[in-house]
Amino acid sequence: MQRPNDVVADLLQEYADLMAITGGEAFKVRVYEMAARSVGGYAQDISGMNPAGLRRIPNVGTSIAAKIDEYLRTGAIHQLEELRGKVPAGVRRLTTIPSLGPKKAMTLYEECGIGSVEGLEAAIRAGRLHGLHGFGAKTEENLLHGIALLHKTGARVRLDVAMEVAEEIVDALSAVPGCERCAYAGSLRRMKDTIGDVDILATAADSAALMTVVQGLPAVAEVIAHGETKTSVRTDTGLQVDLRVVAPDSWGAALQYFTGSRAHNIRTREIAVHQKLKLSEYGLFDVASGDRIASVDEEEVYGRLGLPWIPPTLREDGGEIEAALHGELPILITDADIRGDLHTHTDLTDGLASLEEMVAAAADRGYAYYAITDHAPKLYMQRMADAKALAQRDQVRRLDGACGGMRLLHGTELNIGPDGEVDWPPEFLAGFDMCVASIHSHFSQPRPEMTRRLVLACENPCVNIIGHPTARLIGKREPVDADWAEVFAACARTGTALEINAFPDRLDLPADLVRLAQRAGVVFAIDTDAHAVPHLAHLRYGIGTAQRGWLTPDRVINSWPLSRLRKFLRKGRSA
Repeated sequence: MQRPNDVVADLLQEYADLMAITGGEAFKVRVYEMAARSVGGYAQDISGMNPAGLRRIPNVGTSIAAKIDEYLRTGAIHQLEELRGKVPAGVRRLTTIPSLGPKKAMTLYEECGIGSVEGLEAAIRAGRLHGLHGFGAKTEENLLHGIALLHKTGARVRLDVAMEVAEEIVDALSAVPGCERCAYAGSLRRMKDTIGDVDILATAADSAALMTVVQGLPAVAEVIAHGETKTSVRTDTGLQVDLRVVAPDSWGAALQYFTGSRAHNIRTREIAVHQKLKLSEYGLFDVASGDRIASVDEEEVYGRLGLPWIPPTLREDGGEIEAALHGELPILITDADIRGDLHTHTDLTDGLASLEEMVAAAADRGYAYYAITDHAPKLYMQRMADAKALAQRDQVRRLDGACGGMRLLHGTELNIGPDGEVDWPPEFLAGFDMCVASIHSHFSQPRPEMTRRLVLACENPCVNIIGHPTARLIGKREPVDADWAEVFAACARTGTALEINAFPDRLDLPADLVRLAQRAGVVFAIDTDAHAVPHLAHLRYGIGTAQRGWLTPDRVINSWPLSRLRKFLRKGRSA
């Protein structure tokens, strides 16, 4: 299901993790981690590359290229298999707990016999870690918090992971002779942050061929259940996929039903009952006569209930039924409305592609404008300096308009320090076309301090956008604690946009806060935070999050014409 690049990237990251667990040298671990990022972010498909071609990928040297080549030829890396044999699976599972590193995971196994997440939680609560070097009270508290976060995420996967699986299955089934329609439904169609399982719907006169195909897909590791109209399988990544084949004349009702959410479906069924109708996955029926009166298309089903078609991303019983009844559904932002990306990186800092490569890829997407926002000096590991930023600015000015007329903005991603200060003095920042400011450290500040920190960043006349505002990493780091009403008020007052970061492990600002911020008068930027060419395609996930927050195009600054955007970016400063 995954791109070959992503599969190999996962293997290299696993190699790095296992080396760290078994006491490998730190610099070698870092080399493999960097190679994993580079391979995952490489635009070209690596499956047909020879070792010489693989060595042209940044951070991939001779040894790593040989391992990748071995995997591409044989389907395995023998040194990785050897490392797997040295580390119990439970210890590898322990390393998925936020705040627990590989060395401490191995310590827990060797000194306490702890080889599972459940075992660690029980040991902490029983006081069995008391006196164990490196495991003080604060560490135990952090571990319990990390375990809770892990349980909260559970078996759910990121939106992009589920989307790749679903789209590949839909493509495969759509190519089967006799398949009339095929689409994904469920929480994936509603673009939720994480997905528990994937629901696929199809219509066909004969379901047998579709059932056979889905069971035989290369990524299917297990057939959970098999029947005439429903088959459930589990992929090699552990994701469950449920395929349902429905009659062609039930397509609309089935798609509406299996898209959900449950709460939304309860509301639509209530409307049906009040009209002496019955709504199910088979259609909309007249209770008295039993006649089916709507079922072929979703629009028909909603229309017969007296509702306009409701976009799937709104179907959460969050007021969409009332808005539909009153003709007040928003016209949601779509990919087609976006004129440019305002938060991206190059290999000048932690990106994987050159300025020229990123600009060319953005132009290929048809953007009218595009911003380069590499990291600023306070993110020390990126080694940014004044001279490097100014040299990049010269490059940006030379490329401006050279790719299909796309205009370029030279920006930077600043770091919001614990006191609310940002990198570089105002006179230097004034030379940038725009500035994104983000939190990259001190995530556990108390609520009043975190709120003041964000408000001060908004009040900075050089800051145009607050990047990934809650700083969350889905399943790994909780959002920072802030008084968001106060932050939103500061954004509206100062003319500072909030970002909806489309990177799949962020999706930040989350949809619930997007909706609240919009009510407070805030405007937004939907950006990819791309660190490689393939990341530019993540925009779709930011759009989905924005739609879930009921966001309309007029509130998104990178849907505006460049002239209006430039005026906004001046933030009250003179031209």
